[in-house]
Amino acid sequence: MHATSSTQAFVLALAATSLTAAAPAPTAAPANIGSYWGFWSPRPWSSPKASGINVQLGPRPYYLVDNMAPSALKTKLQSCSEGPFKTSGFSISHRGAPLQFPEHSRQGYEAAIRMGAGIIECDVSFTSDRELVCRHSNCDLHYTTDILSRPELAKKCSQPFRPANATSPATAKCCTSDITLKEFKSLCAEMEGNTFNAMNTSQYMGRIGGTPDWRTNLYAYTCAEPMSLKDQISLVNRYPQLGFTPEAKTPEIPMPFQGNYTQTDFIQQIIDTFRAANIAPSRVWLQSFLPDDIFYWIRTSPDFARQAIYLDERADNGTQGYADAVASLPGLAAKGVKIIAPSIWQLVRPDNATGSIVPSSYAIAAKKAGLEIITWSFDRSGPLYKGGGYYYTGVNDLIKRDGDEYVVMDVVARQVGASRIFCDWPAVATYYANCFGL
Repeated sequence: MHATSSTQAFVLALAATSLTAAAPAPTAAPANIGSYWGFWSPRPWSSPKASGINVQLGPRPYYLVDNMAPSALKTKLQSCSEGPFKTSGFSISHRGAPLQFPEHSRQGYEAAIRMGAGIIECDVSFTSDRELVCRHSNCDLHYTTDILSRPELAKKCSQPFRPANATSPATAKCCTSDITLKEFKSLCAEMEGNTFNAMNTSQYMGRIGGTPDWRTNLYAYTCAEPMSLKDQISLVNRYPQLGFTPEAKTPEIPMPFQGNYTQTDFIQQIIDTFRAANIAPSRVWLQSFLPDDIFYWIRTSPDFARQAIYLDERADNGTQGYADAVASLPGLAAKGVKIIAPSIWQLVRPDNATGSIVPSSYAIAAKKAGLEIITWSFDRSGPLYKGGGYYYTGVNDLIKRDGDEYVVMDVVARQVGASRIFCDWPAVATYYANCFGL
């Protein structure tokens, strides 16, 4: 998903509060939400029964419930405190478990699986030898790995490191396409840096900036392993009840790459990789922000395209962008798009008369067009006491506390009718899903 800067402050984390931004050297299915609430129910995912995973949620969901203002929803969530808890397809792992683990690392994926995520995301990019890897951006290695502390690899970066000074932040640009798969896999994944103030390449262990203080470096002390798409498929496929959601990341470099590797080659290679691994299309949710990618999959791979997700951020282009996005939804459905996935804020709005959060015109139009709705991304905003930032745009004045995350999640699930949600700490979504039988 698209990463947007948001409010940063203290958050109660599973393990510990982070100390500084610098890490040390690395050494089942949506079913019947209406059964409780009496509202619309999202389309179920018919998957094998979740078994073989001892789901553990840790304290964060309980903290959020305890932090809620008194309400019927809080009472309902409290009633589910002792479980049992199982894997749910409602809970999508966004980049692994990046609230506390380096994103798109083996360790992050395993944490997400343990927390009951039923679908695991790999943002897909490519290396210089045209191998597919899991990385949020084609060019994010300078703030998500230790590449700048590896001189032999740093010299291959598209733009070299320049330290921060009194007037300018630190800069660099290191892309997956700058290095080979072997070189990529030699890196250590680190927590995503967001304060680009490095004075040298060792200050933040190869990143140009440090970790937000409401995340943690606790699980970045050892070398978190970056993953190829093939690696990720092999890991997730240990559990046949789990699903995959690969996103074709829009390249930041000019295409065709190396003169003859086109966007079509790239997005076809993703499908070819799943076919070669004998993964059933019913377990795969392709994603892209580019409508042409979705339309290509509809034309050429209808078995996979049935669950292809059009990631929609057009509303970020202002009032007109939002209006254009809403107006386009029936046309997208007519062209074969089945699933639309806007960010959370596009699906909700304030009801000033009641002081509550309700479905937006976008959400209503998407349902009317017959589109399944998925949204992103919960637990990405940090502490919510200042309104929650980007993901809660439009309802910021109604967001007062961390527990309001469940208030918004509930509106998105039972009123908007979203069938699944992306979450940076999947335990939060898994708890809700199990409480309502999703």
